[in-house]
Amino acid sequence: MCRTACAPREAARLLAAAAERARAGTGRLVLLRGATGTGRTTLLEAAAEDAAARGMQVMRARCSAGDSAFPFATVLQLFCSEAELIDPTGDGDERRTGAGLRKVLHSHAERSPLLITVDDVHLADAASRRWLVESARLMDRLPIILAVTERSQYDVDPPAQSLAHGLSPALVATHTLTPLSPSSAVAEVRSAFPDADDSWIEDCVRAGAGNPLLLRALLDDLSDGSHPVVPDTSAALYPGAFSAAVQWWLDCAGPGTAEVARTLAILDEGWDHGPAPSTGFPVLHIPSLLSELTGADPTRVSGWITAMTGLGLLRLDGMGRARYTHPLLRDAILIGVPAARRRAAHRTSAESMLHRGVASEIVARQLLLTDAVDAPWVLPVFQEAASLALREGQIEDAVAFLRRALEEPLSDEGRQRLLTELGSLEYAVPGSSAAILRLTEALRLPGPPQERVRAAVALGTALTGRGMTRAGVEVLRSLYDALADRPDLIRILRQAFLQLSDKELLVRQEAYTRLVETAERSPESISPAGHAFLVKYAVMAGRSSAKDAMLRLRGLLSEPADPLSEPYLLGTAAAVAQWADELDEAERLVERGLAGQRPDVLHPMQEALLDTRLDIIAARGDFTRLLADPLPATATPRNAHAHALTALVETGRVTDAERLAEAFDLRTAPESWELNRFLYARGRLRAANGDLAGALHDFLECGRRQSAREVFSPVVTPWRTAAAECHMALGVPREALALAEEELRLAGVWNTPRTVGRALRVLGTATGGRRGLDLAEEAVRLLRGGPAGPELVAALLAVGRQLTASGESSRARGILREAAGLAERLGAVRLRGLAEEALRASGARRPTTRIGAASLTDSERRIAELAAEGRTNAEIADLLHLARRTVETHLTHSYRKLGIRRRSALSTALTGGTQSTEP
Repeated sequence: MCRTACAPREAARLLAAAAERARAGTGRLVLLRGATGTGRTTLLEAAAEDAAARGMQVMRARCSAGDSAFPFATVLQLFCSEAELIDPTGDGDERRTGAGLRKVLHSHAERSPLLITVDDVHLADAASRRWLVESARLMDRLPIILAVTERSQYDVDPPAQSLAHGLSPALVATHTLTPLSPSSAVAEVRSAFPDADDSWIEDCVRAGAGNPLLLRALLDDLSDGSHPVVPDTSAALYPGAFSAAVQWWLDCAGPGTAEVARTLAILDEGWDHGPAPSTGFPVLHIPSLLSELTGADPTRVSGWITAMTGLGLLRLDGMGRARYTHPLLRDAILIGVPAARRRAAHRTSAESMLHRGVASEIVARQLLLTDAVDAPWVLPVFQEAASLALREGQIEDAVAFLRRALEEPLSDEGRQRLLTELGSLEYAVPGSSAAILRLTEALRLPGPPQERVRAAVALGTALTGRGMTRAGVEVLRSLYDALADRPDLIRILRQAFLQLSDKELLVRQEAYTRLVETAERSPESISPAGHAFLVKYAVMAGRSSAKDAMLRLRGLLSEPADPLSEPYLLGTAAAVAQWADELDEAERLVERGLAGQRPDVLHPMQEALLDTRLDIIAARGDFTRLLADPLPATATPRNAHAHALTALVETGRVTDAERLAEAFDLRTAPESWELNRFLYARGRLRAANGDLAGALHDFLECGRRQSAREVFSPVVTPWRTAAAECHMALGVPREALALAEEELRLAGVWNTPRTVGRALRVLGTATGGRRGLDLAEEAVRLLRGGPAGPELVAALLAVGRQLTASGESSRARGILREAAGLAERLGAVRLRGLAEEALRASGARRPTTRIGAASLTDSERRIAELAAEGRTNAEIADLLHLARRTVETHLTHSYRKLGIRRRSALSTALTGGTQSTEP
């Protein structure tokens, strides 16, 4: 066992050996040293009982802080029967009194060996200390053992000299008691609570801080078994032995140390949240800060922190800050400290930290615990801390900072801006109901027109997001008259109106009717963003080709941009570019749009840009990324839910897909394009499960709703082809053929590989025969020129099945193997299963798929080879004119297909040769 665990036994053996020596006629001074609570008194009491049992005389004294004013107060306790020999007033001759007492001591020693115990000798009065030192010099000639305990803890106030100072080492046997080791503390807790789990025991050990006194007091408070977790506050403990022990520990330390200990506990309250990783280490020296706050000597404070860390009461956190080992210990130290004093200390420490260059977030943590400061530096600190928290994704921390900032005196303009930011952030916090109220208050305040528009757009976005689209757009409209002299700001409100109107059918019809009429009457009055909305509207209505739409949008993007209008232009252009299969350009537009967004101000294009990012990922068939992030907790389905549902179906996680589909009651969901997309996704789930009637209902209902919105193009939800496949499976080919032909007509207007290829595939299957095979093969040809995603797999499947049906099984197997390999690379479990089933039908003995380097697409191989050469992602993106995220996505896919985890393994994996399994 370690020395720490054995220390009490070693001390007991030392005392026992000294007693034997005294009985043999030779005494000595035994000095037991140790910090408060390490068991000095317990050892002394045990030694006294043992000596009495062995027939020794025992004389005891216990010193206290009040003894110092009375000469010989300690010795008086030893010789209470000879009190007349002591002059307690101090007016007599100390040397004569001391000599007389030593005669009495000799007379006691002549009768039998004697044990004298003096507890806490560091508190003894000066006369008694001198007498004990003089007497100790005679112990080696007398059968007397003088056993004393002395506090040897480093305090802020320098301690008095040790009793052994000036004595020959031969006369003194010294033993220092050390804190409990972690293993000893665990053993003590487990002996009291044998059934406790490890985490509960660990909490007890941390709260006990290696101090036997504190640990035993804590175990006494927890003895009733009513605490499933170790509490963080002393108020939760009864009868309060732990808090009493902590207060006694502080009293023993003296007023200077107690003041520093309590001030450190106050600071510690503001350090409960670790700073963001990008904050770095504070330019802060804790001892000097404590010295500034308490007036103590910084050198002594530094020494105290070092000593307390060694004893186990403090620990250094990841930033090098001294902290109490457990919140319960900190709370017990703060008992009796007035709240006003704590708030004042937090305020002073915050200002001191600011002047010392500490990061704003750390300063703001202290300010969270203060009253309003009313100083010009406070608001910038909170705002910078909130911005940092947002960059790190800590929205709730950012909300806390801005809520506290609202308590400061603010101008109307400053309050309006702050309320807009706070309401925007609170909207993103799950379960928060304050966002609408904050934003409404912001809008009502008088402020600059631009700030009122910002507040109105944020409020309109929040209301629409809560399902109150009509109320949201009315908020925007309410400012039109007030801003009649600011046409630039009215244009911003109308752009927001157009974006938000997509959430509700009637509002959308009204918004676009007015936009079209204005464009016909005075097109010059419409901003580039407004014209972009018109392009998008024409695309969805099936009246524009991809080539014309992108040509028009590129022209609009080249015009001088109004910073307030630019998000609407970028977001609208990104959505159309994604439909046009210009995925890399769409991705660049999304990233550019998001880079211009303020995360602390709610904006309707923020969600639109994120939705387009998901659409791009889906177009590439990257199901892993679609399922990577947690889904938003909303009462109605969102675009993210629709994509996740589709991804779950395609990756074979049908049970998870069913659970997601059942999470929403679509009968009560408000009308929106997102609901229509979710209906389409649920139809795909039902079709995969064999519920063709249910799937057909979902597809046709999606189509009805989309048509009511004048969304006829298949670029958003290709419900006609999906419904046609259900009709074919149900044996109703005529309806299938009509739907497929209509889809092909609309797809031909848009004229991109994805839409036309999908329509050709389904029409080919519905047509059958040689004509149907030609249509399916044309679909494959077109889709090879677009994103190599699930649509290409489906087209290959259609060709393979028709070839098998026409007796060309050998040719079919090659097509179907390609389909199976591509499905495997995409992680499309459902499609791979269909391909393998078709392979078996074609006569293949077993399905085949390429693995390893052979499974990479041309783009993946090209990017992987450049990365293997040592090029960075940024260099590859520049070289191939791709978005950096595209490069990262392709490398992620390549790693998965190659079965590697590190870039350094690329070279070997790529030269491993083509691997495949043949039938």
